[in-house]
Amino acid sequence: MRCPYCGGLDTQVKDSRPSDDSSAIRRRRICPDCGGRFTTFERVQLRELVVVKRSGRKVPFDRDKLQRSVETALRKRPVEAERIERLVSGITRRLESSGEAEVSSEAIGEAVMEGLKGLDDVAYVRFASVYKNFREARDFEELLGHLAAGAAQASAGEVTPPAEDPPPARRPRSRAS
Repeated sequence: MRCPYCGGLDTQVKDSRPSDDSSAIRRRRICPDCGGRFTTFERVQLRELVVVKRSGRKVPFDRDKLQRSVETALRKRPVEAERIERLVSGITRRLESSGEAEVSSEAIGEAVMEGLKGLDDVAYVRFASVYKNFREARDFEELLGHLAAGAAQASAGEVTPPAEDPPPARRPRSRAS
């Protein structure tokens, strides 16, 4: 592994342990040339994925790009790094185990939107605005309408007692004198 500080090729592993979600091996390394310390992660890669862009161009799948996109959408949101890592690992695992060597950028975008929708509504809207190339405020209104409708359906699944009708109002009696 090349040292990120001096470029030396002979780095040594000082400590190895599984990551929090056990999807990777975390290795602490040291460079004997400059003394720099850094961490690397080793992950299982089931197959080489190729992403087919909207233009038809094909590029290799880049897990780090996926991670950066999700982190950008979640910037300054109260979501733990572990949950972000689980989301990215889950999407990557699903794509690799699909059996397809090529995956469309749309499929990746939809998987990210689905994951963000369950993680954080604000990040979902941020990502969707870029992914779906929003041009007007109306685009946001439509997305927020769908999001609110989904939340209403989810809460409708909960059992709530029906509101009781108030008793009819009584009219004062008039007395005949």
